[in-house]
Amino acid sequence: MTFLKERGDLGVEPVLRELHVPSSTYYRWRRAESEPCERRRRDAELTEQIKEIHAESGGIYGSPRVHAVLRRDGVHVGRKRVERLMREADLAGISPRRTGFTRRDPKATPAPDLVQRDFTAPAPNRLWVTDLTMIPTCEGPLWLSAIRDAFSRRVVAWETSARADADLVLSTLEYALASREVEPGQLVHHADHGCQYTSIKLTTRLVRAGVQASMGSVGDSYDNALAENLWMLIKTECIRGRVFATRAEANLALFEYLDGFYNSRRIQKRLGYLSPIEFEEKHYAEQATAEPTNLKPRQPALTS
Repeated sequence: MTFLKERGDLGVEPVLRELHVPSSTYYRWRRAESEPCERRRRDAELTEQIKEIHAESGGIYGSPRVHAVLRRDGVHVGRKRVERLMREADLAGISPRRTGFTRRDPKATPAPDLVQRDFTAPAPNRLWVTDLTMIPTCEGPLWLSAIRDAFSRRVVAWETSARADADLVLSTLEYALASREVEPGQLVHHADHGCQYTSIKLTTRLVRAGVQASMGSVGDSYDNALAENLWMLIKTECIRGRVFATRAEANLALFEYLDGFYNSRRIQKRLGYLSPIEFEEKHYAEQATAEPTNLKPRQPALTS
């Protein structure tokens, strides 16, 4: 109908007759342009909400997580509709890439594998996975050490340093032990065969804390897959496409991502579209309201 906007002084009806277009079709089109239907208005409203959610995630969320956030906010909308509106608005999430390496100390005696690729836990502080990764900066490499709780996927502690040594992983462990309620004999600390994790400093501290050391097999990222997955998320959602002039700049970006977004706000499908902190809070709330199970034993029947 664009040609009708250029009709000049001819008037509408002669042009419609010449083009064999029914006048009802033209006026229906005009009404639709000036008064959008309810569905189009609703699409416009949803698109603005979707753009806001996508922007708040730092451009990370794809349609499944955007849809989950909308549902959490009480917005009833179908998954396919969210996909369509994101496609029309040229919005998309981002996907991780796999990277990583380990330097093993051939003289060290590794701990047994207590996990066997089963990265599930019945409660917080029963299984922690840990690893090291390197983040490039213009000042040189920044090494990141992190510990992740298998129950809630929460990053319970992280530290950075210019050196990938045993002191870095030990300080991460100290922070985790200080910030979490760990029962001696209940927690497994799972790592790879990196020389930092077989060091006397770390293994001695684990024994003193009553934490069981565990290690996967050599050269198999699947044996520490939950830790590797964290690196993929960080490098995809926080690091990719950024150039850090200094280590301090990279450290600030990690703080904003891990403490400001990942633990508190980044929802995960395996957690029922809750964030790690929300998932733990839900667990503790359910524990607090659980019915007591202290049932008295049955008394034997009296006989005359």
